[in-house]
Formats: sequence, structure tokens, C-alpha cells
Amino acid sequence: MASAHDIRKRFVEFFTARGHTHVPSSSLVPRNDPTLLFVNAGMNQFKDVFTGREQRPYTRAVTVQRCVRAGGKHNDLDNVGFTPRHHTLFEMLGNFSFGDYFKADAIRWGWEFLTGEVGLPADRLVVTVFDGTGEAADADDEAAEMWREFLPASRIYRCSAKDNFWAMGDTGPCGPCSEIHLFKGDVAPPDAGIAGRGPAFEDNAYVELWNLVFMQYEKHPDGTMSKLPKPSIDTGSGLERVAAAVEKVGSNYETDLLIPMVECARALAGSRRPLDRGEAPLRVIADHARATAFLVADGVFPDKGGRNYVLRRIMRRAIRHGTEIGLDRPFFHEVCAKVVENFSDVYPELAERAATIDEVVRGEEESFRRTLDRGLRRVQVAVGEHDRAAGTAFSPAVAADLYDTYGFPLDLTAVIVAEHGLSLDEAAAEKALKERQAAGEGNTNLGEERAVADLYFALHGELGDTTFVGYDSTEADAVVRALVVDGRAVDEAPDGAEVELVLDRTPMYGESGGQVGDTGTITAAGVTVEVTDTHKPRGAMHVHRGRLSGGTLRKGDAVHVAVDTARRDAIRRNHSATHLLHHALRKHLGDHVLQKGSLVTPDRLRFDFSHNRPITPEQRREIEATVAQMVLANAAADVRQQSMDEAKARRAIGLFEAKYGETVRVVQFGASIELCGGTHVGRTGDIGLLAIVSEASIAQGVRRIEAVTGMGALAHLQGLVELVDGTRTQLHAHTVEDVPVKIERLQHDLKAQQREVARLQQELATGGGGGASDITEVAGIKVQVRRVASPDAKALRAAADALRDKLGSGIVVLGAEADGKAMLLVAVTKDLEARVPAGKLIAVLAPHVDGKGGGRPELAQAGGPNVAGLDAALAAATGAIASLAG
Repeated sequence: MASAHDIRKRFVEFFTARGHTHVPSSSLVPRNDPTLLFVNAGMNQFKDVFTGREQRPYTRAVTVQRCVRAGGKHNDLDNVGFTPRHHTLFEMLGNFSFGDYFKADAIRWGWEFLTGEVGLPADRLVVTVFDGTGEAADADDEAAEMWREFLPASRIYRCSAKDNFWAMGDTGPCGPCSEIHLFKGDVAPPDAGIAGRGPAFEDNAYVELWNLVFMQYEKHPDGTMSKLPKPSIDTGSGLERVAAAVEKVGSNYETDLLIPMVECARALAGSRRPLDRGEAPLRVIADHARATAFLVADGVFPDKGGRNYVLRRIMRRAIRHGTEIGLDRPFFHEVCAKVVENFSDVYPELAERAATIDEVVRGEEESFRRTLDRGLRRVQVAVGEHDRAAGTAFSPAVAADLYDTYGFPLDLTAVIVAEHGLSLDEAAAEKALKERQAAGEGNTNLGEERAVADLYFALHGELGDTTFVGYDSTEADAVVRALVVDGRAVDEAPDGAEVELVLDRTPMYGESGGQVGDTGTITAAGVTVEVTDTHKPRGAMHVHRGRLSGGTLRKGDAVHVAVDTARRDAIRRNHSATHLLHHALRKHLGDHVLQKGSLVTPDRLRFDFSHNRPITPEQRREIEATVAQMVLANAAADVRQQSMDEAKARRAIGLFEAKYGETVRVVQFGASIELCGGTHVGRTGDIGLLAIVSEASIAQGVRRIEAVTGMGALAHLQGLVELVDGTRTQLHAHTVEDVPVKIERLQHDLKAQQREVARLQQELATGGGGGASDITEVAGIKVQVRRVASPDAKALRAAADALRDKLGSGIVVLGAEADGKAMLLVAVTKDLEARVPAGKLIAVLAPHVDGKGGGRPELAQAGGPNVAGLDAALAAATGAIASLAG
């Protein structure tokens, strides 16, 4: 019997033997598609091929694509672990034809693979085809007839567009689809001719194994369809479902894809796991660990907003289920390590980023456990703040906030509030939660990966890549291949136009990999374009943007291109410095450090990296020292074009989200080896000096360093010297070393003076320095009411405490003005708290100053803008006390 890993391997071999090019799985982070949170289908990376915007050197492809369906429209996360086939991450087997073969081959190969290659019983398989209802398209009798070669008409079910018609969107490529299902009933599959029977009606009896989409139409805005000139095939098959069918188990979680993680969670929980919880918590942990490891490996870290928020929800759901089965210490990183162990043979990036996965997962779990504790306290506070007069219904919005902010489960909130005589409408809380989460997921930040304009697709399809000669030269002669003005391709551009140019060759670097694009000039006979930016909107096609002056420029004109070399040199220094900095960070912080992003400009560099804690001053010194040593070593740049396997053998480091080809550019400076397409210095000594300007957290598990090099570093250090020297002068310190001593002495003196001021203020407030009245007796209670001079609430509380202590038994009411506002404070000795609670008394007095307040029975305070009402408030105190005391 084939294992899931065998099935994956056999699938690729089966289709490569039939002329398909094996295309590796793309990252889970979609490229150039602002409509997606995650890659959620095998066809995502071929979307532009199907629409005709992109050409590939092959017409048949086979993939095993990792996919995530969680968040956005896939909002059934709570089902994962509790059903046999719901997952956050899954692997989709897919074979594709781009205008090559069509239905006959797709049907035959799908059937042959399932029945012949992996041995599923043919008599238990049924298929569905489109019946022509629900879309402006004909019934797919053609597919139905083709299926008759493999199985009888009684097992060919006809279904509506809801189940058997696929569309890429409201418009564009679409077509009928045909699905292969495994019938799991005890008897033979029911006859397709019986109404109300089949996969569309009996979900539990059938498992969909394979979906064959026949893209043969184009849908137009008016709802009509026309036939595509080159029909295509998009098929998808869930590896987990096929494995469960082949291994003859009732759940995907019992396959060898997920059993290792389930058993790891079981072993960690051990005897502490309550039996009444069943397998669901273990399955949740297993599924979510797999998704977490793959997402972190693809550069997604838990945080607020977009796909980062979805990952955080996945992780926290798993950790919460772990706490419910007795896992009261950090455990999730261990299950994620089991994922790395079981999938690294197929997805080597998991092993390459194992340290990062471990660091990120540990950090998030530690943070969440602290948050969960705070959430429990917050529930108790929310229950205490509940207004019983408004009823016993606990606020669904508060419950949703507790879940969204603290990960506090709705059902647990319901249990706790019930213990306090309250009730929670869990359905209303669930609705409020979904509204909050939808708002969070709407903040996807996907504009960063904006879709490439159709114009650039068309130009790239026509012209291909630009020959880049900028590694070796900053000047070149070239020919204008295309001109763009106001978003349209034109044959000529007039004087004064804002223009974009595509040349056959260029020395100007197009913005990519964090390095900004080059500027400079493009000149022809009497014509100049001042280039303000160079970018690469598609492939390696360079587009130069600038203003034209001196005449008209035409397609086909010969031009001379010159880079602004001073600016380029500054960029090169900063870019090479990021490589040295990356190496130093990994050396001193650990192998979990990997680049998360960068910005390289002429005047500074910015480097984002994976790390959970602030860099200590000692680490910062070590990092800067390591970079300085590498600069002083003056190592020459070793730049090579190599295969990816050769680069990996050299342990070259690549950016998480980058998409590399089979041949990569490897840049080495001594011990630093990275995949990089940017421009660099010839020797490390050209960098001159690197100085870290700042270091801070920008997201959970991601920190950012900003630094300067060369003359920028010198200017930064000179500025620091001037600052310290100015401080030394102001402090009258003889040397720089004396400055900390002087500052410490000043701080000591300041604190002493502050203590003395506080003492004098309290003395003034309590020593009879003017007041509305002295001590009186009301209803047998000693009462002291006084207006005092007090700078703030803290000093007022100190005065009240002192006066209350002097009374022994009684009530103190103080009023003061601070920063143009009125302050009131009531202090009650312990023996009188029940008779005259401070909070009730302050509530009576606060309206006189147009304010409100509250507090404990022994101490309460209020504030308001009406200073003129202070005396009236104090005057009302004795009457209010008499009323409350009865």
C-alpha cells in the first residue's frame, strides 16, 4: 500500500512521463495577486498563463502545491480538527494544460492514476459532470460520453453549475468541471438515474478526490460566453484525501501525513489529557502545527492584520486546545519541529529555516500564554463591571473582544460568567467576533504586491527581458524599444512629456530586492531624459521613468544611457553593508535570524530580520565590531552564476519571499554568502564604516535596524560626538567620562528636591493652611472638609491619608485646583466604610464640578472642569454625609 509520500512522488513521475514539466510549489505568499491572502489552489501560480498575460516555455505542467485556506472567505477554521477532512494547510496535486491536451487526456489520466497507479477500486468510484443548468453554457455531454469508456452511465451523475461549473471570476476563463468521487457506503453506489441521490446530496457517503476543470469558455460582462480559441485544463486533487482513500482510513488525520504530529501531541499531553476531549484537540494541534511551520518558512510571522493575523489565530487556537488537555508549558514548537522532520525531504526550506520556525513559535506561545492569563483577569473585571440593573445578559461585544484580543474562548467565557449569575448569547458573540475578524482580515496590506498592469504584461510578452549591463558598466549605448506616456504605449514622445522607456539594454538597475532603482540620463541627438527612477514591473524588463526635454523621442532611436555614479556608489556601499550586517546578526544572535526585508538607498540602509528580543548594547557593539572587521579585511567580492543546488551546497542565504530561477547569482564577501541580484562594491573596504542608527521591533518576531555607511556613518558619529561634547560643557564636566557621574548626581539632587517639595505640600495641606471648615461632627461622625493647595492627584491622596490617620475614625473631604481643573477626594476610615462608602459620597459631590468619579469604599476621587463649583461641592459634603449615614 502506497504511503502519502509515495503518492506525491508517483503523481509527479506519472505526469512527467506524459510530457509535463514539473513546476515546484510556489510560496504560500502569492506574488502579484492582490486578491489573495494565501495561495489556495494549484492553479494560482499559473493564473496569468491561463488568462494569456504570461507565456511559459511549456504547455503542460505538473505540481504539488502547498495551499492554505483559512481567513477571508475561507472562514470555517473552527471546523478544523472536528471533521475528517477540514484543514488549514493541504497539498494539492495538479496537472495543467495550457492550450495543449483537453478533456479526453485529462479524463483518461485522472482515472488511470487513481485506479492503476495508486490502486483505488474502480467499482467504488463515481464521477459528476455539468448538466447545463445554472450557467449560460451547454450540458457537458462530451465529458459524460468520454467517461463511458471507464465506468457505466449509472455512476455518472449530472449536477448543476453550483457543483460542476468553475469560473476564475465574474468575467474571464471558465468552463464545466468533472469530479471523481469515492463512494464510502456499505453497498454499491446508487444509480445516477435516481433523483436526489449522488455526491450533490449525500455528502457523508462520497469523498471528492479529483476535480477536472475544462476551461473552454470566456465569460463576458453581459453574462454571455464565447468559446476560447485554446481550451485548457486545470485539475486539482487533495493529497490528504487520496492518501486516506488509499490507506483505507476514515479520516485524513489517520494518514502518515498527519499521524506523526497527532502522536507527538498525544505524547506531550500524556496522562494529563482528559479522555472526554477525544481526538479533536490533538488533530487541531497537528493540523495547525503543519500550517504554522510552512507559513513561517514562507516568511509569514504572527501579528496584527492580513495574513499575519490569520497565522496568529491558527497558532493561538492550537495553543488554547493544548492548554485544555493539560499542556500547561510551551509545547507547540515541539510539534512544529515534528513537521520539519517529516516534510523536509520534500520541502527542504523547512529544514533551512528550522531555527527561525522554532524561534518564532516559541516567542508567540510565550506571549500568548501571558495574554491568556491577562484575559482571565479581564473576564473577572468585565463581570465585576457588569451593570446588574441592565439584566443578566453578558455583553457579546465584550466576549468577542476577549477572544480577539486575548484569545479567550467564547465557551469558556460563557462558563465563567454563568458562575456569576450571568448568561452569554454565544451566537451573538460569534457574530460580533466574525465582524471584528473580517475587519482585521480586510487590512491585508496586499497593496505591496499590486497586480502588474496589463500594459507591462503585453510589453514584456512582445519585447522580453532587457539586457542588463550595469554590473560591469555605468554607461551604455542602447535602442528605444518602447515608449509609454500617460499609461499608453506610443510611437513617439513630445518635448516636456513624462515618459517611460524600455530599451534593449541598460546599465541602470531596476528597483528590486530592496535596492532602489538607478537615476541618471538618457540622451539622443538634442534630446535628454532625466531619469528619476528605474523599475522592473515584469520579469527583467527595465522601465526608465523621467521627463523628456529638447525635442521628440521615437521608438527605434539610438540613445546613450549614463548612470548617476555618485548615487550608485552610495547605494552599492549600503547594499554590501546589509550582507555583512546579516552575517554579523546571525553570528551573534543565532541561525534563526533571516532577512525579512530591506531598503537600500543612497543615504541609508534598512534591514528587517527575524528575532524576538531587543538587541542588547553588548550585542550591538559585537555586531558593529564584526562588520568593521569584515570591512578592514578588504575582501574582494566573489560573484558567480550557479545552479540553485550549487548555491545551497555553499550554504548561501536567500530572502524568504524571493522567487529564484534554476540559475542564481551568488555574492560572497568572506564568510557572507547570499543569493542577490543587486549591485555591490568591489571590495569590503569600499564600505568605509557602518554605524547602527536605530534598532526596534516592527512586528511580532521581526525587528528593524537602520544604519549608515561611508561618509554618512562619519557624519552620524560626528553628530554624536558634538552632542556628548555639548552635554559635557553644559554639565561643567572636565572629561566625557565625567558626564554619567554628573548626570547621576543631578538626578539624585532632583529626587531629593522633589521629596522635599512633596513634604512641604503635604504639610501645607494638613497643617491648617486655610480650609472651608475645620473638624465637625455629623451624625456622630468626625468630618474634616478642606480646600487645599495641591499640584496633583497623588499629592492630594497623600494629604487625605495623613488627615484620615489623624482623625482615627472619621471622614476627610478635600478639594483642590490643578491645571485649571477641579479635584475632589474622599477618604473614609475602615470602621465607617459600610455606613458612608467613599464612592457613594463622591458621586453626590462630583456634579458640582461638572464631573464624575468613583473608587473604593475607603477612598474615591473625582475631577471636573468647573473649578468655580469647588466651594459648593465642599459645602454640600456634610449634608450628603448626614443623608448617607441615616
